[in-house]
Amino acid sequence: MMWFFLISGALIAIPLMIELTRAPMSSAERGTATGQFAQLSQGVTHYEWFGPKRGPIVVCIHGLTTPSVVWGSLSKGLALMGRRVLTYDLYGRGYSDRPRGKQNEAFFIQRLNNLLHHEDITGTFSIIGYSIGGAIASIFAATHPNRIGQLILLAPAEIKINSGKLAKLVAKTPILGDWLMLAFYPRQLRKGISAERKLATHIPGIADQQERELRNRGFMPAVLSSLRGILSKLRHKEHRAMHHAGLPVLAIWGRNDAVIPIGAADALAEWSPSTIQMIVDDAGHGLPYTHANQTLEIIRKAMAAQT
Repeated sequence: MMWFFLISGALIAIPLMIELTRAPMSSAERGTATGQFAQLSQGVTHYEWFGPKRGPIVVCIHGLTTPSVVWGSLSKGLALMGRRVLTYDLYGRGYSDRPRGKQNEAFFIQRLNNLLHHEDITGTFSIIGYSIGGAIASIFAATHPNRIGQLILLAPAEIKINSGKLAKLVAKTPILGDWLMLAFYPRQLRKGISAERKLATHIPGIADQQERELRNRGFMPAVLSSLRGILSKLRHKEHRAMHHAGLPVLAIWGRNDAVIPIGAADALAEWSPSTIQMIVDDAGHGLPYTHANQTLEIIRKAMAAQT
């Protein structure tokens, strides 16, 4: 009986110990990054500017598990259109810090406001949100409609999400969910990344950069915190508010998206009839890096229509 408890205890401890032995984000690793760093109220933030300094500003917010490198192609394309593009790593991802705490609406909006203040962005700007970045962008736009010239959503996660049985369980189950996240989520994420390796991409090595996230301490707790926080409810109120405020909104979907099902477009149409929706027929969830050219062309036309 004693051996049973010892073995059980060891099995329970293994995922926790693996997380503790993962390397924290270091100054040496940050030394390999392009862009800049800012000490904000919640921690160090990695960010980068693209395009002409006097161009109209576009802020890009990435997804749940892929850092700001996901914007590599779109940011350059937007810059060639004369836009001044700001990308940044969400906390727990990329080269930014891994602060503890619930990653809910207030957490993400405070961070975005802090970065805007740090970079002295006081006027109107456009905002592009991908996946969970869509939820962040929608909440910000709904609460600051006078600051947003245009909201663009790429496979936004705030409407409907196929999170899978494991993600649903860990999001709803304290303690056990934390352990399950550490024990099984890395394998599930690697499986998804591996499936995308065969896809053509506009960002060389994107799969390797996605997998690198798993090597850093604090990444998986940050993902779990987001699942339990900002992704724990749908954002119909925000979209209805933007519709009534007359805010220009564009949503772009991948028809073959297994993460954010195309059926989410129907729900969005009901919430916000004024939202313009476009579908990229052969795309999955990786719109910014697998179908950057098609996505950029849709964005170009939408931005031109607003000028």
